[in-house]
Amino acid sequence: MLKQKCFCTPRLLAVVAVTAALLSGCQTHTAKTTTVPIVTTATAAKLPSSVMEKVLGEGLYEMVLFPSINRLYVASAQSFKQDNGGVLYKVDPETLTVVGTTHTDLKNFGMVSQPGKDFFYTTNSVDGTVSKIDVTSGKVLQRLTLSKKNDKGEIDGAREMLWVGNELYIGAVANPGYISVVDTQSFRLKTRITHAGKWVTGLLYSPSTQRIYAGNGSGEIMVINPKTHHIEQRWTSGESKPNLFLNFAEDPHTHRLFVTDNSEGKATYVFDEQTGKVIKKIPGDSLSIKFNAQRNELYISQRESRQVLSLDTTTYAVKQRWHFAGSPNSLLLTDDGKTLYVTVKQDFNSDFSSKGPDSLVRIRLETNK
Repeated sequence: MLKQKCFCTPRLLAVVAVTAALLSGCQTHTAKTTTVPIVTTATAAKLPSSVMEKVLGEGLYEMVLFPSINRLYVASAQSFKQDNGGVLYKVDPETLTVVGTTHTDLKNFGMVSQPGKDFFYTTNSVDGTVSKIDVTSGKVLQRLTLSKKNDKGEIDGAREMLWVGNELYIGAVANPGYISVVDTQSFRLKTRITHAGKWVTGLLYSPSTQRIYAGNGSGEIMVINPKTHHIEQRWTSGESKPNLFLNFAEDPHTHRLFVTDNSEGKATYVFDEQTGKVIKKIPGDSLSIKFNAQRNELYISQRESRQVLSLDTTTYAVKQRWHFAGSPNSLLLTDDGKTLYVTVKQDFNSDFSSKGPDSLVRIRLETNK
């Protein structure tokens, strides 16, 4: 961090810690599970042809892919200790070569895009804002402030985003939490969904139920009607200790909602969307999660275990493990289900400085059948 600007207020460090955790397993069937070779990225020589890893820089978080222009954008907050602002890396998705950078005055975390659009959004979490970015140039087109400073000078963090129709839903890392609803045509705040518990985390829209699912640190999955912006139901695991639900994936054909949990009893939960009840609990730390309908597989990043898991979604058995020297964070699955991208983070020091630069990984899934 540059001397002229200090970010390390207690409030900001708390937001950074929560954001790192929120943007940061699994039961195997021992009777019939076969041993799968472990992929490690400890050294480049050990990488199989299906896996590529390249170092980009500090503070990597989420990604968006634009196949029409063959570009992958990666959000970076850079160092919280040394750097003001962040970076948006424009990457060749085949070679993982950086082909352009946008240096932003604020730090970048969450990202979201929609097919056919020539722009995308990124949250500037510690500043409570969202930025609109041009796909071709990488320039910041507009920025919207979602949270004003209170009388203590504190700002609610802006975390995960969801794009539904002409609306952008943005969860607030706040207590009490809320969801800002932004009109994407005017780029103005339309309304807020309040009474959303502590720390709004992951967001997902279900085309089958036509509802939005939102997680929080109060152990709730909120079922939201996007037409009325009302919370219609609140699901819980039914366990005695509260969950910290993080991210979602869905199999709409079987009406299953997969939810990662970062509470003390770390696990991945499978909810029945028709009843709101848990039908399966998969023990193990979990962060990001993606469902691959083409391969009937579920991918889970495990920061503590330093691996990404591939599970069979019929039996929930672990099919493959990719081990890394760093900690896997965000996942991005291509629409054709053939490629998985992973941001791999290094550990933090006590002052939230990174112990090294983060990397970007590409996994070719079609070669792993």
